[in-house]
Amino acid sequence: MSILDSPVILGMVRAATLICLFSSAVVRAQNASGNQGATPEMAYRISGTIVSAVDGRPLGKTRVSLVAAANRVQAVWLVTAENGHFEFNSVPAGKFALEGAKRGFLTAGYQQHEQFSTAIVTGAGFNTENLILRLVPLGLLAGRVIDEAGDAVRNAQVSLYLESHRSGFNRIVRAGYDSTDDQGSYEFAELAPGNYYVSAAAKPWYAVHPSSTYVDGVGSQPPTVARSLDVAYPTTFYNGAVDSGSATAIPVKGGDHVQVDIHLSPVPALHLFIRTPTEAEQNFNMPMIQKRVFDAPEFVPAEGAGAVAPGVMELVGIPAGKYSVTSRMSGSRRLAQGVEMNLTKDGQELEVPPSEPSGTVKVSVKMARGDPIPQGLGLSLRKSPRQFAGSEAIGPSGEVTFGDVPPGKYAVLVNSIPPPPYTIARITSQGVETAGHDLTVVAGASLEVSASIVAGVVGVEGFAKRAGKPMSGVMVALVPKDPETHPERFRRDQSDMDGGFAFRNILPGSYTLISVEDAWEFPWMEAGALPRYLQHGQNVTIGELMSGTVLLPDPVEVQPR
Repeated sequence: MSILDSPVILGMVRAATLICLFSSAVVRAQNASGNQGATPEMAYRISGTIVSAVDGRPLGKTRVSLVAAANRVQAVWLVTAENGHFEFNSVPAGKFALEGAKRGFLTAGYQQHEQFSTAIVTGAGFNTENLILRLVPLGLLAGRVIDEAGDAVRNAQVSLYLESHRSGFNRIVRAGYDSTDDQGSYEFAELAPGNYYVSAAAKPWYAVHPSSTYVDGVGSQPPTVARSLDVAYPTTFYNGAVDSGSATAIPVKGGDHVQVDIHLSPVPALHLFIRTPTEAEQNFNMPMIQKRVFDAPEFVPAEGAGAVAPGVMELVGIPAGKYSVTSRMSGSRRLAQGVEMNLTKDGQELEVPPSEPSGTVKVSVKMARGDPIPQGLGLSLRKSPRQFAGSEAIGPSGEVTFGDVPPGKYAVLVNSIPPPPYTIARITSQGVETAGHDLTVVAGASLEVSASIVAGVVGVEGFAKRAGKPMSGVMVALVPKDPETHPERFRRDQSDMDGGFAFRNILPGSYTLISVEDAWEFPWMEAGALPRYLQHGQNVTIGELMSGTVLLPDPVEVQPR
């Protein structure tokens, strides 16, 4: 094969050819926008080395992309030589995203944190040579699920959880599923570095759950099945814990291949009896059993043995533990509030409490500027960050109706794809107008409100500096006046090489702009975390009728974490 047939050389030739087109196109765009500082004869170089973030070794045969920040259609790329070196010549003055991609590594931008990276700035006074672009090798977590006899457990449901610090929250979230094969093996590949947890759920292959007899309020099992067969496997985490609060984290570093086996041990399965409320007997369905796993409830598989007496149902196959029991009425989309119970005694009777009457919410919407309502918008009722009462599209009449809404306080959110984002600016109920998107649903009541919708169309641009010097790679946050009530308005960016940052599609409201160094894993949304930074920030107000971009006259002072 000749040297011109080499994929590395072909990539570099293609990059060199495209850069000429890329450069002239960007220069034309800058001249058209009135940027007198950009002229055809001003050309710069962006060069450096791509290395492994673990051991610093150069990464050859890595694709490196350079994309104009102002127009992402204008992009060029090349493939590094074995020494990991990359070089883009004839680059015009401007801002560019630099990104590396290689099989077995996380694709990443320059100084990337979460989904943010630092833009490379070309122009007088900026050193864009000898850059180091670090890529993190992917990890792997694998193992086997084994039963009490040391044999493989087939078709076990294996769940992967990750300790996450994204978006200002410290929480543990589900990161993947797998099912064991005939050797009891599972695998989670292409993992980013982090702390992980693994659990396995399965049913013993030999388990039998006979139906009970129920006489005079007492349940008893028939003697035809040995009690040693009426067992269940509790959901089990690595280290043998059957409760997520006692689970052991599994650290996975870049490039690690970690082997984690999970051993399941049977425990007696409970037989539970559910007595339905008299008035609900004809519309009653088997309750759902949930167990809190880290920060969210998860459904627990259970078997319904059916009615064992008038008004009494039996639930079997559940290991002892702390659960949330949730009832559901036939013909209703609504679930009653879960009741947390310690289910530890075989033959325990669960008294399902009657549900509070649901309410109805009718929302009539209009645009704050008087414009027609855009197609594709919808509304959601959010009771808590992870609990919604429903989502509905906005109809041609501009109305949305939510039925079977449990009593409580809700936020009305606007769903929109694609951007810009939208939010509720004001809600009017019974002639009283209130700012914001909150409303209260009373048990059994029908609530009719009108809501004014505003779009996020304003941009905010500025610079992050410390003692007058630009700082790159720092977090810049646009914090709403009441972040707990309006988390959807919280926005972040990462400062570029010149300290610049830009926010797009900002929703109307009052904000404080702050910049903090080394804060990417900081729990912004935790109570009490922000006040000491907010007192040194800049206040920014975005009005409902504003448009265009707000250019901040003063830099935002970078604060230490």
